[in-house]
Amino acid sequence: MYTLETLNSSSSKQFIEIVEGIFEHSPWIAEKAEKAKPFTSIEQLFQKMVSIVENSSLEKKLKLIKAHPNLGERVAMTTDSINEQKGAGLQDLTPEEYSNFINLNKRYMEKFDFPFIIAVRGKNKEQIYDAMKARIDHEIDLEFQTALKEIYKIAKFRLEEKIIPAAVTE
Repeated sequence: MYTLETLNSSSSKQFIEIVEGIFEHSPWIAEKAEKAKPFTSIEQLFQKMVSIVENSSLEKKLKLIKAHPNLGERVAMTTDSINEQKGAGLQDLTPEEYSNFINLNKRYMEKFDFPFIIAVRGKNKEQIYDAMKARIDHEIDLEFQTALKEIYKIAKFRLEEKIIPAAVTE
């Protein structure tokens, strides 16, 4: 973990190394956020990063969404994604559950052309599967916005795990 003070006093390279994984495979967000240092709170940093995404092109937003792995798939993922999916039981699917996830993921990808994204923290595999079944009926614009909102939730969780507000003193 890093303190907010450490983050604010870090070099550009260090800052990017610390926060680049907050948004999956999208270091461009960290690079832009670094220019807004110093931050007075984790919330301010988070809001700045969300603002960077919100003010980016549709193509950049789509690239950010597509940088996320399909849930339940056994593909190369970031350590954060692996841990998040493990916590929801997605790395321990039975063969039948795995088949159901893969089939629903395939239908989802065919419809939207981007992976299903949900902040899995605090959810189990059944809740995630049910959410996917419900969201597959969304219109593309709504699902695009829903995916971004879920990415923001994931980013907030990751920031709160990685950055502590101030140095702990004894």
